[in-house]
Amino acid sequence: MYKTRGKTGIKKPGNTIYYMSKETIKFEHLMADLKKKIYHPVYFMTGDEPYYIDIATSYIMDTVLTEEEKAFNQTVFYGKDSETASVINSARRYPMMANHQVIIVKEAQELRAFDTFLHYIENPLKSTILVINYKYKSLDKRKKLYNSFKENAVIFESNRLYDDKIPGWIVQHLKERNINTEPKAAIMLTDFLGNDLSKIHNELEKLIITLPGDSRNITAAHVEKNIGISKEYNNYELQHALAKKDILKANRIINYFGENQKNNHISSTIASLYFFFSKVLLYHSLKDKSARNVAASLKVPPYFISEYELAASGFSSGKVVKIISLLREYDLRSKGYGNVSVPAGELLKELIYRILH
Repeated sequence: MYKTRGKTGIKKPGNTIYYMSKETIKFEHLMADLKKKIYHPVYFMTGDEPYYIDIATSYIMDTVLTEEEKAFNQTVFYGKDSETASVINSARRYPMMANHQVIIVKEAQELRAFDTFLHYIENPLKSTILVINYKYKSLDKRKKLYNSFKENAVIFESNRLYDDKIPGWIVQHLKERNINTEPKAAIMLTDFLGNDLSKIHNELEKLIITLPGDSRNITAAHVEKNIGISKEYNNYELQHALAKKDILKANRIINYFGENQKNNHISSTIASLYFFFSKVLLYHSLKDKSARNVAASLKVPPYFISEYELAASGFSSGKVVKIISLLREYDLRSKGYGNVSVPAGELLKELIYRILH
């Protein structure tokens, strides 16, 4: 017996280690174990962010079995078109001329009688690797089935990132590919693509392909040229204009947004400003304003700090509190509460005027 990362495990012959999960596993730990060929009979992958679930599942499908072994030992089920009993029956079969068989259940949240997995999860076949993708829904943690997953399976929970974490994710993701990213470019991509990591990943792959020559830098100009986002009229530039109290530039951007609501929806603008001024307020509250502490407290990369310093110098903490209140008010009005006729563009103009005056 041994312990690792809060789990108790039993060493089995070969490379496989079967361990009982007492907590959800982190993605990097999950992938590290898979790359070491440390496998478990059951993986329960859940959450509203499919990106990491898809990566881990694809890695298992691509690497556990050889191409020859896959023909007889790898099966993919889809929840809408399958029965839980069929999945369990397949999982109970022994592999043919291989050490493992791999059973993948996609869209498992659509399976009928999902709770009938209980008896199998309590006593899974050790030669089967059962991967259950339970996306966009949460399994009731009070249920006996969930507790059985905790005791007998690896649970990986993949939660969607908040919008304000996406620029840093983009920068880090590209850094792992040895590509530098201009901070403004990361924010432009976030504003345009939202927080769907799969969508962002696909767009980043397209950007990498279009990099000229030996260039390893993604700039705002490169994003504008290849994705069609304006490098002059975006939420990053609006934040910067407000931080500088550049009334003329802020009004130009808002006028552009008002005329192009399809690509610059008021909800996205308000959300972006809310995250920005919330961090400005937090900056005001910090006693230690060293770059390291600010970056850690605001949970932003160091190169974003100057924006918050600039805004804090122009807006007192009391004014920032009022701005946050305004953003909440206009968010409600943009959704029809207390507003029946004022168009989004006019609401934005009102909001920016009240922020700056």
